[in-house]
Amino acid sequence: MGFDEMDVDLIWQDGEFVDWEDAQVHVLTHGLHYGTGVFEGVRCYDTENGPAIFRWEEHLERFYQSGKPYDIEIPFDRKELTEATEELIRRQDLESCYIRPVAFYGYDMLGLNPEECPVEVAIAVWPWGAYLGEEALEEGVDVAVSSWRKYASSQIPTNSKTTGAYVNSVLGSLEAKGNGYTEAIFLNKEGNVAEGPGENIFLVRDGEIYTPGLAESILEGITRDSVITVAEDLGYTVHDGATISRSELYTADELFFTGTAAEVTPIRSVDDNEIGAGTKGPVTDEIQERFFDVINRRTDDYEDWFRYV
Repeated sequence: MGFDEMDVDLIWQDGEFVDWEDAQVHVLTHGLHYGTGVFEGVRCYDTENGPAIFRWEEHLERFYQSGKPYDIEIPFDRKELTEATEELIRRQDLESCYIRPVAFYGYDMLGLNPEECPVEVAIAVWPWGAYLGEEALEEGVDVAVSSWRKYASSQIPTNSKTTGAYVNSVLGSLEAKGNGYTEAIFLNKEGNVAEGPGENIFLVRDGEIYTPGLAESILEGITRDSVITVAEDLGYTVHDGATISRSELYTADELFFTGTAAEVTPIRSVDDNEIGAGTKGPVTDEIQERFFDVINRRTDDYEDWFRYV
């Protein structure tokens, strides 16, 4: 679905609600040329108690923290951004949506040092279904290990959601889709498994769960953290910070992606190697079912993860 097909007509930009088509920046915006911006991706779910934003405070905290390496000081406090987001959802009468805050260096000059450029901030919300397709949640996805490597934290901060750094993700995604796969998996510079273009990855072996940690150049995903909590509460042993080789992907009992957009998506093959039975495995199924019970508020557990609009 394109933006022009969606029933949304407002964006919050630098303190004002503006019409969707009027939310514009100058062609010489620093962030456009050099990728000097940070962003977040957040889900708001339709529940019996109204729209509920999933782990908003954690996403907001990461938004501010992401700007620090770039000296991006967001000129609005947490309360202002929270009120703006909630008002956007209310004004457009959305029961569920995806939320995209972004902050970037704006128009002033085009030297590499952006210190004279203003920091501009915008928030958009829109309906967005399953990122990798509704059928992917049940049937799983076919993925390929990318020829592109995930950049190291010594090159670009890996725990900041930096706009420019996502060209790495774009390259991996384009390559995978061009070769007939749904998504990619990145290895890090050491050749170990890192993550997907927009997802963290989990491996299941002998009933235990393994996932790469920060040392493997991953983003510390908030859905990742939530799934670890859910899995441990279900009684699973989770090895957070595991080193996973490429070959271990092929011999895994189960694999699955997690992310704000992907939620919990099974992986059925890697490089045309069938994973397990080539279907959603039992561990993935139990975690996915529990996760969806949580986010759709079919349980009172983890109530502190939600902010109701």
